[in-house]
Amino acid sequence: MSPRLLRRRPTPPDENGPVVWTPPGLEVEARQLWVGDLVAATVAVVGYPREVGPGWLEPLLSYPGRLDVSVHVDPIAAPVAALRLRRQLARLESGRRAGDAAGKLADPLIDAATYDAEDLAGRLARGEDHMFTVGLYATIYAEDPDELVEEKARVTALAHSLLLAVHPTTYRMPAGWASTLPLGSDLLGLRRTMDTSALAAGFPFTTPDLPLPDPDRPGAGPVVYGPNLHSAGLVAHDRWAQANYNSVTLASSGAGKSYLTKLDVLRSLFQGAQVAVIDPEDEYAPLAAAVGGTHLPLGAPGVRLNPLDLPAHGRSDPDLLTRRALFTGTLLATLLTDPDQTATAGLDAAVRAALDRAILAAYRTAGITGDQATWTRPPPLLRDVATALGADPDPAATTLAARLEPFTTGSHRSLFDGPTTLAPEGHLVVYSLRALPAELRAAGTLLTLDAIWRTVADPARRRRRLVVIDEAWQLMAHPAGATFLRQLAKAARKHWTGLALVTQDAADLLATDQGRAVVANAATHLLLRQDTSAATQLTSAFGLSDGEMSFLLSARPGDALLLAGPGRRAAFRAVASDDEHALITTDPAETPTTGPHTSPAGPAAVAVSRQQWSPADDADPL
Repeated sequence: MSPRLLRRRPTPPDENGPVVWTPPGLEVEARQLWVGDLVAATVAVVGYPREVGPGWLEPLLSYPGRLDVSVHVDPIAAPVAALRLRRQLARLESGRRAGDAAGKLADPLIDAATYDAEDLAGRLARGEDHMFTVGLYATIYAEDPDELVEEKARVTALAHSLLLAVHPTTYRMPAGWASTLPLGSDLLGLRRTMDTSALAAGFPFTTPDLPLPDPDRPGAGPVVYGPNLHSAGLVAHDRWAQANYNSVTLASSGAGKSYLTKLDVLRSLFQGAQVAVIDPEDEYAPLAAAVGGTHLPLGAPGVRLNPLDLPAHGRSDPDLLTRRALFTGTLLATLLTDPDQTATAGLDAAVRAALDRAILAAYRTAGITGDQATWTRPPPLLRDVATALGADPDPAATTLAARLEPFTTGSHRSLFDGPTTLAPEGHLVVYSLRALPAELRAAGTLLTLDAIWRTVADPARRRRRLVVIDEAWQLMAHPAGATFLRQLAKAARKHWTGLALVTQDAADLLATDQGRAVVANAATHLLLRQDTSAATQLTSAFGLSDGEMSFLLSARPGDALLLAGPGRRAAFRAVASDDEHALITTDPAETPTTGPHTSPAGPAAVAVSRQQWSPADDADPL
């Protein structure tokens, strides 16, 4: 019987602690080590390339076989590092001068090493860099010695392709194996000196396809989405470091787009961003309640938003009255236009002219004119516009007044029959549209977007903001709403605001000029599982490869493809902690049963639900 088999013993079931992690047998040989039923060999990296890029360690970390990689890092005190660099420079300079005296040609390797040492010494003296000793070891496992030889050859070839020089730890296999265990002990001591940038580029979660964002950049707000599906790295993205801060999330129903969006919202709050959400299904109420946010259930009794309000912060703009009249016209066009375009309900030129006259007449009746001194007076209501239409002798105005009756005196009047009830405030404001009837969903989305934009455009309260529009197709289905949304997408960056659109109708969004314009004005695209009917349009719009399209067609819920500019693409899986998952999941098996239009914050009649929140959380992050 083999001595190795004699030394194995099973772990008794009642033993705990270190005994559980002790291998059943350990046989030491010169070039390999038997660990139980596996044979292992350790190699040490003893040479590195002159320059390394982001994710230079990624190929080793993502090796498909069983490979344990350990990186041991110890800082070097600045005085000690400076002394070592001076000595190294002295040796290099001495060697160069000796070569010159002997008439030898200049050695380019010595010249490059001298330049690097001088540059590093300067950065170290200025405090821009630090130095570390780094030990990098890898233990290869296999089922038998022959397989180990093959695996070792593959790992060695991979290391050489990265310009890494590796040596086997012959006659030091136990020390090498122990150095790759999660014990934090370097028993080999084969160290090389690295600066901060080279060490950071080899950080285990750094990937070359999408490098980690810089958290120290002014205005940074990186969000970690989850693990990279094609490597061992993490996917973290900073929308505030892009050309613009907008994003578009496209997915089929049930692909996990709301889950990913809520995860983005929650982690953006951690980074100090102020978030406003237009929530069509009241999915964000538990999140708002948990973080002490504001919950506004539009359509509930007593909750109203007046589209004719004149915001106080904009009263220095001489065109404010005109802008409010134009927005009110856009809102009424959305209310009265058939989104399917199957009925003759659109607003022609005559109707638009009558509507514009009525809006201005309603302002005049309320005592508000082009004189800015009158803009502090109470604004008119939608029923005042209907009254002005009824008084207009134009037949088009009379017809339009009749069409407005459901929204002024009829069954849909509750949202418009009074002044704005309250001003939404806080670090998270959720506008819930679930209580609104389907006929008012698009208008409610447009109305809340306008209310949000009044806050965003206030220069006195400028800060980093994220505006989330879930199920954006409801607004994009209306031409007037789509035009308004496109204008917001173009203007958001000027106000340090990101517009995040989430929709499941990718084909409809990309089929219109307005939808394509919104996509083009978003620097960040998040694509989850897609339907085959939209494959051609998605491939053309986002320049997807066949492999990327195949991934999207077969993706599991939560799997996504992040597109953040040329060459910056990464597939990842959205992962939340247990506490985050409890707040953002909509799985009926995991969520408590509540009544209709009811959230954990209370009944729908309660317009605002806020918990205790530190004043520092509402402060400007910068």
